[in-house]
Amino acid sequence: MASDAETFIRGLGSPKVDLLGFSLGGMLTQVLAVQHPGLIRRLIIAGAAPRGGEEHLLAVVDEAFARGATDVRLPLFFTPSEESQRAGRAFVARATMRKENRDPDSGEDVSNAQAKAIIGWCARKHEGEATLRAISQPTLIVHGSDDTMFPSINTYNMFKAMRNAQLVLYPDSGHGALFQYPARFVAHCRTFLDE
Repeated sequence: MASDAETFIRGLGSPKVDLLGFSLGGMLTQVLAVQHPGLIRRLIIAGAAPRGGEEHLLAVVDEAFARGATDVRLPLFFTPSEESQRAGRAFVARATMRKENRDPDSGEDVSNAQAKAIIGWCARKHEGEATLRAISQPTLIVHGSDDTMFPSINTYNMFKAMRNAQLVLYPDSGHGALFQYPARFVAHCRTFLDE
């Protein structure tokens, strides 16, 4: 996946890019930053874990489906609090607003491959800090305070291991913290990218 992303970025013709990765994408940004440091100016890693990090993906996904939510993203990405769930419903409304020219919903082929990649990434315990220490680009790490998929301790460990990282934890938020606080997230990103 990182190789495909690198090919795509080079195809854009930009000498350097700022790269935002969410969840599995945040894991790919770490790989790209190490393998192609000259390609990336700044990184934003949201809702991700370091290589070898703690994850509870399958248990959390099983629990979310067991709740029978109208949209599985509500229990997966947001905390049970009414405020977080309200923000989750607003996110789902924004995400489904466009009716034409939408990407098709992904099925089990995609979700199973994603789960396998995430579990494999987190299973590589001995490589985590070495990968993080090799990242030299300025990095903004954004995470939910109560992310059940990738516990927030992961982000603190990332922050401590990286040479040039900033860490932001959003309150009462889960895996979808950037969707719960979209205006705040954009403001943090703009400030970071404009430094």
